[in-house]
Amino acid sequence: MIEFKLPSLGADMDEGTLLEWKVKPGDAVKKGQVIAVVDTAKAAVDVECWQEGRVHELVAAIGEKMPVGALMATLLAAGETAPRRLGAGEAAPAGPAAPPLRRLISPAARKHAQELGVELERIAGTGPHGAVTLEDVEKAAAVPAEPPAAPVPPPAAPAADKAAEMRKAIAAAMSRSKREIPHYYVAEDIPLARALAWLSAENARRPMADRLLPAALLLKAVARALQRYPELNGYWRDGGFVPGERINLGVAVSLRQGGLIAPALLDAAAKPLTQLMQELADLVQRTRTGSLKSSELNEATITVTNLGDQGSHGVFGVIYPPQVALVGFGRVAERPWVDADGGLKALPVVTASLAADHRVSDGHRGALFLRELAELLQHPEELNR
Repeated sequence: MIEFKLPSLGADMDEGTLLEWKVKPGDAVKKGQVIAVVDTAKAAVDVECWQEGRVHELVAAIGEKMPVGALMATLLAAGETAPRRLGAGEAAPAGPAAPPLRRLISPAARKHAQELGVELERIAGTGPHGAVTLEDVEKAAAVPAEPPAAPVPPPAAPAADKAAEMRKAIAAAMSRSKREIPHYYVAEDIPLARALAWLSAENARRPMADRLLPAALLLKAVARALQRYPELNGYWRDGGFVPGERINLGVAVSLRQGGLIAPALLDAAAKPLTQLMQELADLVQRTRTGSLKSSELNEATITVTNLGDQGSHGVFGVIYPPQVALVGFGRVAERPWVDADGGLKALPVVTASLAADHRVSDGHRGALFLRELAELLQHPEELNR
């Protein structure tokens, strides 16, 4: 029997409320299939199952609030059969105690209920150990059945309450981060004249739908730099560093009602800029409409926050546990810059920062990472692969 439990959808999640089941008992489930929708303090999330099987029982009820790790459903693995329920008066076989069964129904009572069109779920058994008997079925058949009440989803929380919940969840996660993670910070000013000139020329050759934003270039450069500094890409778990199997960039997205969510762009280093841009646009749109998948919330190996045109020159973020680093970009702005020939020019410059976990890396490696990031952005054409 496979147990499906409520997964953690981030360090700021302690519980969730089941909004919808996407499957029913008897359905086959594949890896990566969305089987439920769960409401968290930040958003309603499509929860995926990462094991194959057939749904045996849906344990959690719609509207039920449950802690992370609570049992939601059970599945039968390939070739596995459901435990046989005992008939009335039938003794359990000797051996290890079997888990308690919810209903005992004699085979004769089950068959008679089918013949009379009686739903066994509404019959209270009067036989031994609450078993449903033939007499119970006859009595139930004489009483008109009431239509089952449709499950009523919990009322949506007012926007103000939801925003307050989100701020509370964010505050709890960031307090934990500052309490448990020994942060260090380094920063680097990066000229972007070459990158933006290349981007302008590249976009002039592209149809409108395929044009690139500077954010895609910055994200791809971060992913490439992490390939040389893998100690910044991963998690601190069970007293040690666990490197990420892929480079999954958590992208901080601000929500219109306040707060932010950082879903992941999966395997960012391996994707060309066009695909990365398309996936970024899709991710932002789904984040703001509340249609994210659980894998996008719990698989980020590092977070990137970009303040954009309306931000300040720099941002020094708080690491999102159990990750071990966060990269920040301030506003791109014209600043005085001394070029290699000693000339003074006004160039577009961005301040890139790194917050990292001193248990895993140190300031020297962090500074080298930022220098690598700066160098990659001087050759933007090489990032378009």
